[in-house]
Amino acid sequence: MTGNLTAFLYSDDFMKYYFGPSHPFQPGRVKKTKELLEKSGVLEGAAFLQPTKDATVNDLRLVHTQRHIDFVHSSSMRGFGLLDQGDTPAAPGIYEGSLAVVGATLEGVEGIMQGRFNHAFNPAGGLHHARADRSAGFCVFNDVAIAMRAFQRRHNVKRVAMIDIDGHHGDGTQSVFNGEKTLTVSMHHYSNGFYPGTGSDDDDGEGEGKGYHINIPLPFRAGDETCIDAYREIVIPALEAYRPEAIVHQFGVDGHFSDPLVGLGMSTRSYEEIARMTHDAAHRLCDGRYLVLGGGGYNEDAVVRSWAIMFCTISGQYPKDPAVFESWHDKTGIPEPDGVRGEVRGTVDRLKRDVLPLIQ
Repeated sequence: MTGNLTAFLYSDDFMKYYFGPSHPFQPGRVKKTKELLEKSGVLEGAAFLQPTKDATVNDLRLVHTQRHIDFVHSSSMRGFGLLDQGDTPAAPGIYEGSLAVVGATLEGVEGIMQGRFNHAFNPAGGLHHARADRSAGFCVFNDVAIAMRAFQRRHNVKRVAMIDIDGHHGDGTQSVFNGEKTLTVSMHHYSNGFYPGTGSDDDDGEGEGKGYHINIPLPFRAGDETCIDAYREIVIPALEAYRPEAIVHQFGVDGHFSDPLVGLGMSTRSYEEIARMTHDAAHRLCDGRYLVLGGGGYNEDAVVRSWAIMFCTISGQYPKDPAVFESWHDKTGIPEPDGVRGEVRGTVDRLKRDVLPLIQ
């Protein structure tokens, strides 16, 4: 492979991953991100649109039980009811939409391992709440965990690392790997009553997986400096200690200060810097094998701008007019409440002292 090639993974069937007009999780943000990058001339040359194909049942079975797969299929055909206990509807066509999402993520795995591109981004992916036996939190099948299993079982990648920066804890992904020496790191909002209610800093794996599952809980309105510092001091050293052969990055952007569901205080500057740090680590540690997936984000404008900024950062391909890229950034942010930096500082120090040394 020559150069630094980055694929934007896309299928029109992503639009079938649709829970209805009043549901907060809307697939239109995926299409609008693609259109913004196309209009700006980013998807040319070294950054390009990559068509994908649907996943198969065997692909889903890398993580999910046959009973769960059958339940989703039959519920989707019926077209009403719920796939979980409250917020993931069994909408018509959701099974087919889910196959498109998972298939695109697996195209990212295959393309990276075959050397067709270094990096790939599936904006429809990142469905990190689904468990092996059930859907949860707008997530039907867990393409994050499926990608990790595909790296391990289909390509003999012994060390695959997963980083999750969604505003919600990546509980489903951690549940799949919790007893294994497979690195997962989740940085997320954590407070009483906030979904899914897991992901405290002492939730760090069990059995052989002890210390390989790092959670960085963030308090209400944690902002750019606090989040970037925590990422730099915990996530990057964890990757360096683990020495991954590939990195999977769940890049939910519902931690943005404008998001109506989460309550963190990050701006587009955080997402650019996190993308830069992780991209650099991928080239330093695993020959650039870096798969980025979407996730949460419920302010469409902020989602589209944040993902476009991230994609430019990892691909090195920017709009011809620098002013266009700069226009995607937030013009203002919000102040961080008193005490937030100190609270997160305590968490970071504990993780550095008690958890990072367990990674070998």
